[in-house]
Amino acid sequence: MTSPDFPSSLNAQELIFLLILLTAFGLLISEKLRNDIVAVLIILALGVTRVLKPSEALSGFGSEPAIIVASIFVMSGALHQTQLAETIGSGIGRMAGTSYVRMLSVIMPGVALLSAFTHHVTTTAVMLPVTLDLCRQRNIPPSKLLLPLSFAASLGTSITIIGAPAFLIASQILQQAGRPGLGIFSIAPIGLSLSLVGTLFMVVVGRYLLPARPGDVDLSTRFRLDNYFTELTILPDSPFLENTLEEVKADKHFQFTVVGWMREGRRLRGPFGEHRLCAGDVLLVHTTPEDIVTFRQEQGIELHPVTQYGASVNSSDPASEISDQLVQAVIAPNSDIIGRSLREIDFRSRYGPIVVGLWRRGGFLQKELAHIKLRSGDVLVLQGDAKSLANVEKDPAFLMLVPFHGEPRLRRKARLAAGTMLATVVLAASNLVAIEMATLAGAVAMMLFGCVTPRQAYRAIDARIYIFIAGAVPLGIAMQRSGTSRLLAGWLQQAVGGWSETAILLVLFVTVGVVTQFMSDAATTALFAPVAVALAQALGHRPEAFVVTVAMASVAAFLTPIGHHGNLLVYGPGGYQFSDFMRVGGPLTVLVALVVTTLASMMWPS
Repeated sequence: MTSPDFPSSLNAQELIFLLILLTAFGLLISEKLRNDIVAVLIILALGVTRVLKPSEALSGFGSEPAIIVASIFVMSGALHQTQLAETIGSGIGRMAGTSYVRMLSVIMPGVALLSAFTHHVTTTAVMLPVTLDLCRQRNIPPSKLLLPLSFAASLGTSITIIGAPAFLIASQILQQAGRPGLGIFSIAPIGLSLSLVGTLFMVVVGRYLLPARPGDVDLSTRFRLDNYFTELTILPDSPFLENTLEEVKADKHFQFTVVGWMREGRRLRGPFGEHRLCAGDVLLVHTTPEDIVTFRQEQGIELHPVTQYGASVNSSDPASEISDQLVQAVIAPNSDIIGRSLREIDFRSRYGPIVVGLWRRGGFLQKELAHIKLRSGDVLVLQGDAKSLANVEKDPAFLMLVPFHGEPRLRRKARLAAGTMLATVVLAASNLVAIEMATLAGAVAMMLFGCVTPRQAYRAIDARIYIFIAGAVPLGIAMQRSGTSRLLAGWLQQAVGGWSETAILLVLFVTVGVVTQFMSDAATTALFAPVAVALAQALGHRPEAFVVTVAMASVAAFLTPIGHHGNLLVYGPGGYQFSDFMRVGGPLTVLVALVVTTLASMMWPS
């Protein structure tokens, strides 16, 4: 292929497309607009300028990458709602032991494998509190573990093509070039090797490069409250009838501490070991926000205030709708209700909502909820309709109303969620059905089996990422249709035409690896993969090695905290500085580049 001089060689369509591309690139780099807004502008620009037909410009919304990513979000949400992900994370934490080297050797491969099948940000978020707990228990600075955690989540996305949007877009661009797409485990040899190399690097070299800082955020005090006090009524149809508290706790479906036991209006004396639950018993408990919501949907158990005063929402409503009815009210200083109990102020008659729980900083409450003397700063969990909640909001006795951050935990569905996820992966790997159909079926199965409610499924989908992918896909199509990818490939061919394939792949990796520090993996792959295909074809090489190298470089965002959302999650808790990522991520990026280019050449030889 020969390439005329620039810019005389450019036709009108190429000039228009390059203008769109450069504008989009500038907007993404500057972050003046949200990424999803830029994606919509890309779609409009490609359609209005007729670089693509309207149907082609909009094709990203129904594309394979967009469908798979949305489905993976739903399945990841199910793993979170059933606490399967948290259970796996806790298991990884227990296996980590007490040695720092062992922690790295267990946490990094474990996180990598988990992020191969769930969204990497979800994996990082799940493992973040587990890792912080390990740091506190072992007296290890969080900065020694959190950066390896984030890097491992990135490396793990390269094990399967559902791990990151970059590989889904790479697969589609190969198909558009007339090549077979990537199978779900096509890149597994590279991804597993990268996870192993990344772990060895951290154990041998990286741990000496990591800073030793205590971190500047205590997650236990951020926004979310815990250890709420509430009351539970045992209903006549409860599966816990005639069970002891130890037998109930052995079920591991709930996480609560019993501090009082009422029967027929009288308080039973502790210890409670030999007492068995009877219909009508009321337990005074400290519990999590998730369990407060879960109690509302569990058969045979109900929040005692609801049984006393009646529910303000229909009990047949889904748990997700019940959680939407719950809000928190903070008692203001100098409020006229301070020092008085809910019964004394007749809260239900005065305001309308039902008080179903109470949170107090540093307080271990043991009295009946109606008899507790209220204090400034107490947080009341309220259930009521819009009118009754408005009565609370406008009363100066309360500072504010804030959402109640609790989602039901469907722990009994954990095995079903695990089986569904495994079946989805097996189905996708068997090639009996297309991978997008397999993941879509898995997402629907999670909802049908009750592992995630429809509302939770919609919430689990990150709309920004979905829309951004929908804009990145036509960008790749336009690169090919306009001839821009062939033009750029021609210039590259002139520069590296006589080089070995490995050397060419290294140049490609370095170029993409720099750009991806400031752009998403999906956008970077959509931009460079068509050029990689054209370059490979011009040089007489198979395009798979070139496209996979581009996708691998797109997810290797180790040099800055802004290149990867997981990096941003650990940035504050780890007390990191911008330079820490360059110091630790620089050598790791070099190793990743060498592994990727070597294995890609071996797996897809010319």
